[in-house]
Amino acid sequence: MRPAVPPLSSDAFIEIDHVTFGYDERRLILNDLSLRFQRGQVTSVLGNSGCGKTTLLRLIGGVHAPNSGRVVFDGELIDTRDQAQLYRLRRRLGMLFQFGALFTDLSVFDNVAFPLREMSDLSESMIRDVVLMKLNAVGLRGAAGLKISEVSGGMARRIALARAIALDPELIMYDEPFAGLDLISMGVAAKLIRTLNDVTGATTLLISHDVPECMAISDWVVLLATGGRVVAQGTPAELMASTDPEVRQFVRGEPDGPVKFHYPAPEIAVDFGLARAADGGRA
Repeated sequence: MRPAVPPLSSDAFIEIDHVTFGYDERRLILNDLSLRFQRGQVTSVLGNSGCGKTTLLRLIGGVHAPNSGRVVFDGELIDTRDQAQLYRLRRRLGMLFQFGALFTDLSVFDNVAFPLREMSDLSESMIRDVVLMKLNAVGLRGAAGLKISEVSGGMARRIALARAIALDPELIMYDEPFAGLDLISMGVAAKLIRTLNDVTGATTLLISHDVPECMAISDWVVLLATGGRVVAQGTPAELMASTDPEVRQFVRGEPDGPVKFHYPAPEIAVDFGLARAADGGRA
């Protein structure tokens, strides 16, 4: 019999409650993970590639169901089998995908208009006004008529951000929003994320491995390790001042430390047959 589940947190907008998940039985991505994301805050989840950051977003969005545990959205347990619930909850969130995921055969304007046309009953004249306001918020109102092939990588990321906020979501999730950006575009994107959170009152969940940008704009930071293990969490200042070797290695970008460069493997001499030669041919 499953043990009793503790009551939901009243101040958490998103709650990850003892969640275990793997794409197959051989390897777990997240193992008994528990996190709470506070309403109105910018929370960054940092960690090396493969530690389950994007998987966490998929669970919150109802793309996958956890193997065990629960994901709670504003006090409501997410049920991936309930399509009506998923449609209703997804109406309340915006998602900026890792590489923008813009529709290349649509104009800038039509990319931002897409969720409004699909998920609202607004007239075309109202959609026009909303799209231009969202593009203006990211500094690209003048690019509304351009094709996606005509914009730079940094502009594409801002267009994707305008689309993510088109429906005025209560939760905005960003998957690696700084990947592939130059320093200026990165600074612009970081400032936009913080400003939009403060102006709209939304809750922001930011997945990244870019430490300086996240530390500059976040209220709370979570550091994950492989297997979905929480290494540390706290304010940016607390993590930057941490003396924990694993935290220090990540936030300072140190090549040597608890996190190893090589994936676990036998000694290289074994793979090349050198170990048997060295010991006289013994297996």
